[in-house]
Amino acid sequence: VELGVTDLTASRAFYVDCLGMLVTDEAKDTLYLHGIEERNHHSIVLRETGNPLCHALGFKVASEKDLDLAAKWFADKGLPAEFREVPFQGRTLRARDARGMPLEFYAKMEQRPSALQKYGLHRGARIQRIDHLNCFTDDVQSSYEFYNDLGFRLTEYTETEEKPPQFWAVWMHRKGNVHDIAFTNGLGPRLHHVGVWTASAIDILNVCDVMATTGYLANMERGPGRHGISNAFFLYVRDPDGHRVEMFTSDYLTVDHDHEPIRWTLRDPQRQTLWG
Repeated sequence: VELGVTDLTASRAFYVDCLGMLVTDEAKDTLYLHGIEERNHHSIVLRETGNPLCHALGFKVASEKDLDLAAKWFADKGLPAEFREVPFQGRTLRARDARGMPLEFYAKMEQRPSALQKYGLHRGARIQRIDHLNCFTDDVQSSYEFYNDLGFRLTEYTETEEKPPQFWAVWMHRKGNVHDIAFTNGLGPRLHHVGVWTASAIDILNVCDVMATTGYLANMERGPGRHGISNAFFLYVRDPDGHRVEMFTSDYLTVDHDHEPIRWTLRDPQRQTLWG
């Protein structure tokens, strides 16, 4: 994910010194970050633009051939897409989904050694890796159909009790967890949060103590708690520009080809927080 920020120094203090992301590279106006187990060069890009917007949601495909197939897929749908050379990831397809969300697809990225067993580098929430993206959309059904056609699979969903019922939110995956991307009914297209994975709930409790004693108490937005949907232990925080980050752990595998999606209703108070 690429996020615009207004003050790169303040963003670095938050993401690196507080949350525990690692810096791979930096330029005058750009910071490239990764989690401690990630071997890809970066998973979060912070670019000082003066305007705190989400500039791209990125996905890695299996080959250069898949990039060409993706370009044809977008062209067949009449959606804008073009190839660009992007630092550290080479040939990259820039596109937009049916609701206007900015997307990037790439096949190769420069690699770096994992810091998983370099325990002296672990700080804050000891973030392992990027986990998912959660977005608002003005048409959940349309977003679901687009990403389902692209190859994402449904794991959980919330729907209304109308006749017939309507999707209110959907959770969709590619890598065998609960979700790589989710869509909720609301003003959009708009990024709701970036989800990052921690190894345990203790890591999330630890970052609560860190934030509460290092000047970031006001940045703690919601939690810690446990979602009903996904079963994940979570904490929502806001960065200095208001971008929301979710610390996230202990969801479940969805690798079975016949995995049956779980249905929730809007009236169920446990869907957002299992504890009610």
